[in-house]
Amino acid sequence: MRHGLFRDASGRVIDEVLAVYMPAGQSFTGLEQVEVFGHGGRLVVREMLDVFLRSGARAAEPGEFTRLAFLSGRIDLSRAEAVAEVIGANTETSLQAAREHLLGAYTGHIEELREEIVAVIAEVEASIDFPEEQIDPETIEEQRRMVVSAREKIEELAATYRGGRLIREGFKVAIGGRPNAGKSSLFNRLLRQERALVTPTPGTTRDYLSEWIDLGGFAVNLIDTAGIRKGGGQIERAGQTSARKIMAEADLVLWLADVSVKTWGTRLAADLKELAEYRVLVGGNKVDLAVGTVGAPPVLAGADAVFFSCKTGEGMDQLTGRLTEIIREQMPDLTSGLVVTSARHRQKLSEALEALHGAEEKLTLGESPELVAFDLRQAAGSLAEITGRIYNEDILGQIFAKFCIGK
Repeated sequence: MRHGLFRDASGRVIDEVLAVYMPAGQSFTGLEQVEVFGHGGRLVVREMLDVFLRSGARAAEPGEFTRLAFLSGRIDLSRAEAVAEVIGANTETSLQAAREHLLGAYTGHIEELREEIVAVIAEVEASIDFPEEQIDPETIEEQRRMVVSAREKIEELAATYRGGRLIREGFKVAIGGRPNAGKSSLFNRLLRQERALVTPTPGTTRDYLSEWIDLGGFAVNLIDTAGIRKGGGQIERAGQTSARKIMAEADLVLWLADVSVKTWGTRLAADLKELAEYRVLVGGNKVDLAVGTVGAPPVLAGADAVFFSCKTGEGMDQLTGRLTEIIREQMPDLTSGLVVTSARHRQKLSEALEALHGAEEKLTLGESPELVAFDLRQAAGSLAEITGRIYNEDILGQIFAKFCIGK
């Protein structure tokens, strides 16, 4: 580490800096490099960069330093992807998942699974090397058990992608209901800002509004949809079509019912029949305007429901608490680090599973060991593509293009 003044070619002082030299093998990239630390501020950093660029350096490409770290063997590909996940994390949950991946437990588990498959390959190929010897049925059954064991472990890991996707992409909540149920009011209250237009006129929301909130450490994508009712103009009907599509794609439909209307129970019964295929949380809104005590009608027997008032705030803590519980129920255990958050990894696990199913079937039917070994090598290769033992430049280009510049 050295301390001094940073000057341009004419000798003009630009900043007071620290510079550190890192020998090969002792830097993040694994290569020999120098880092200069100046004061913050756009102008001083830009002037320092201009000096370097005029001296023959070039600006780094997105993810170039992390890519160099991977190519030099400092980190594997899944840990390189975790760097981008750490940078892009916007909630405590997503940061924890990314941090666990960066620490390497996930990579270690993938390698263990690949080694299990390699062990089976060695057993199968031994019979190929000695074709004159009759293969003992017990040996074939033991090979099949080894394949089943590896397959079940990969299936267990792949199953975490549902929760991993929610961590990476966020939990999508579609706020639905009839016109004037208070959808936009709830949207604004959860956002803590006046984002949606609220009026007493039914059908005000013609198109959906989408915003993100941090709810209990989870990223939640709130979507305010158009009210669902029969009739309405052409624009309103288009909004209703969009609302139905959004609800079909959501992880949860928060269906609002106006409990200040005497017939709200009858209305809700009809609505819930239409929503039978969705995961629904019923929100009974406007309890402040309801006459008498709001009771749960027979239609809510066994249904998930929370009662509140968007206007007064009564019951809002219960609503956010229940939303957090629903999200947490679908989240995997993050402490082990064994959570699939990448669609690429999920695809490779699926390919490995398909190949293992093929090997298992061939062993059961007593087919040629050469064919079994081929399937097993396909499975091992798919896992090797996750960690980067096997890779091609196109895949690396796609992965690192998503990084920000300078990482």
